[in-house]
Amino acid sequence: MAQQAVGITGFGGYVPRLRLQRKAVAQANAWIAPNFLGKGKGERSMANWDEDAITMAVEAGRDLLGAGDDRSHVDALYFGSTSMPFKDRLNSGIIAAALTLDENVRAVDVASTQRADTSALMQALAAVKGGEARNAVVLAADRRKTKAVTSQELDFGDGAAAVMVGAENVIATYLGGASLTIDFVDHFKGDTEEFDYNWEERWIRDEGFAKIVPRAVKAALEKSGVSAGDIKHFVLPCIFGDKFAQQLAKRSGIAPEVARDTLALNCGETGAAHALVMLVHTLQKEAKPGDKVLVLHFGGGCDALVFEVTDKIASQAGKRGIVGSLAARVEETNYMKFLTFNGLVEWEKGMRAEQDKKTALTTLYRNEDMLMGLVGGRCKETGVVQFPRSRISVNPNNHTVDTQEPYKFADRKAKILSWSADFLSFSMNPPNHYGMVVFDEGGRIMMDFTDVETGTVDSGMEVKLVFRIKEFDDKRGFRRYFWKAVPIAASAAKSQTGQAAE
Repeated sequence: MAQQAVGITGFGGYVPRLRLQRKAVAQANAWIAPNFLGKGKGERSMANWDEDAITMAVEAGRDLLGAGDDRSHVDALYFGSTSMPFKDRLNSGIIAAALTLDENVRAVDVASTQRADTSALMQALAAVKGGEARNAVVLAADRRKTKAVTSQELDFGDGAAAVMVGAENVIATYLGGASLTIDFVDHFKGDTEEFDYNWEERWIRDEGFAKIVPRAVKAALEKSGVSAGDIKHFVLPCIFGDKFAQQLAKRSGIAPEVARDTLALNCGETGAAHALVMLVHTLQKEAKPGDKVLVLHFGGGCDALVFEVTDKIASQAGKRGIVGSLAARVEETNYMKFLTFNGLVEWEKGMRAEQDKKTALTTLYRNEDMLMGLVGGRCKETGVVQFPRSRISVNPNNHTVDTQEPYKFADRKAKILSWSADFLSFSMNPPNHYGMVVFDEGGRIMMDFTDVETGTVDSGMEVKLVFRIKEFDDKRGFRRYFWKAVPIAASAAKSQTGQAAE
């Protein structure tokens, strides 16, 4: 009996809009580290202050799943990251709640290694192949904190990627793979440390990548029954440049020209997400039906997976993915803003920031779908929608009781009704923008705004809703999440409307 083919059935991606110009960083630090001037080329993605690995994974997951309300087909969720905000709380559980997945979903955190994304992907493939899951979402995201005046702050980037694993409508069939587990320590972060400790790059390159990766490639090709000459896309995250990736491909018997863009110049290396980020980028830009794709990720050994692209790849043409995220960029030249957003500067926040941000966990639990999933209510008798959901309808002409059913707001079209921007209330990125948002299909919510270009906000602007950090509770090490509105410039809104119509 032939085995059922499993593989990737969809993808999504997210890269924060800000692009920190490396030249600005190198010039700011030239007085103390002139050796970094040569690295002042291109740009790296830079998360906003209210973004972390969870919020970026949610955005990649939303891109993967689309705007539909019914997500009952997802029965497993794997989340890979080395920068999960909680050491002891199911981070993938937060993502599942934000994506409004059913509570019977199997949610798993995969951490403590750079290859958390490919390891999570391997677990999902095994689960689907073994019949334990039908549709497994794999998410990977990283926002790594780096010391100032280090090569890491220039090389790294922030981002996330998502793929769905299943057995129907497969866009990339999994042919086989292999893992090498070797305690080669290129970097580490101790339990009490805030930053990674990195070993010498030349050692990592020559003794680590150059010797371990070819062995993983050989093992994966043998298990998949694919010859090196058949590989059309060699996907390997590394910070040693595209030429080094080409050399490794050649050393493995693979044509060097099929080594894919590491996105070093326009994104940076997104850590435990980067193999999936590069894979999604390759599937969007270069992969054709019949192509064999080899995906690798180095870290404590190496994972290697081989896929074959199918003609179903055309079904993903409208996705934002990584290509769309990279195109939606805003240049950032303020190095101090980068340091501040990443908690690298001790600054005076003023008395208005002196508030206890304790979260009532009982309230969080009892209102989880409302707070995490932005789920309101719709009256089953009158059709009136409202947020928050309540026993009594807000319909002034018919206050029905206990008639409301769950109603998801997160992916509904909305506009700004009224807004304000002030410097009085504390904000990590002043002025503090907030206002009343009204939804095309009914309902209104007072919301914070984020990703705002100061001076461009106006009533009537379209907004999209995003899942972000609401507040940090530094006293207890907790962070509170909620949804915010992102004003969409008229040109972008017109572009989105055009894409929807196509």
